[in-house]
Amino acid sequence: MSGIMPRGARQLLLPASPAFIWVSIAFAFAVNILQNFLLGGWVSWAPDFLALTLVFWSLHQPQRIGMGAAFAFGLAMDVHQTALLGQHALCYTLICCAVTALQRRVMWFKAGAQALQLLPLFAAMHFLELVLRLMFGSSWPNWQFMLAPLIESLLWPLASALLLLPQRRTPDPDANRPL
Repeated sequence: MSGIMPRGARQLLLPASPAFIWVSIAFAFAVNILQNFLLGGWVSWAPDFLALTLVFWSLHQPQRIGMGAAFAFGLAMDVHQTALLGQHALCYTLICCAVTALQRRVMWFKAGAQALQLLPLFAAMHFLELVLRLMFGSSWPNWQFMLAPLIESLLWPLASALLLLPQRRTPDPDANRPL
């Protein structure tokens, strides 16, 4: 029996719940805090889960999560890490601005190809963070700081699958309706 949607077509998604969006961002912030606690402070190779989540929602829901949220959560991360006030705020705001500008192009790709599209943005964000740290007296990190954007790009398909999961359920399941 053939359905309405052709084989290989993408599933239609339900609207994202604003509560789920904010809870996922708060959870990513908590994971960043826990990661810093477990690793004994900021380490250069650790992925930034908050940036990953902000980028995801800026890409998928730019009308709900934008640069204001990125700036506010960036300031909160600066306070948590006792970093230069505004360092994360600037980085998060710029990456969300760039993602919003590239949103139409990036959304054409599947999650794996999106990760490749976003890798330069993650790398630019970490490079800007490094430049800001160096400008204000921090020491040069080891070569491992280049791993963070790579890890974030590798985590992108998993993050996409997890954060889109609530939108993939059918509102009224029916065996005769493929949507």
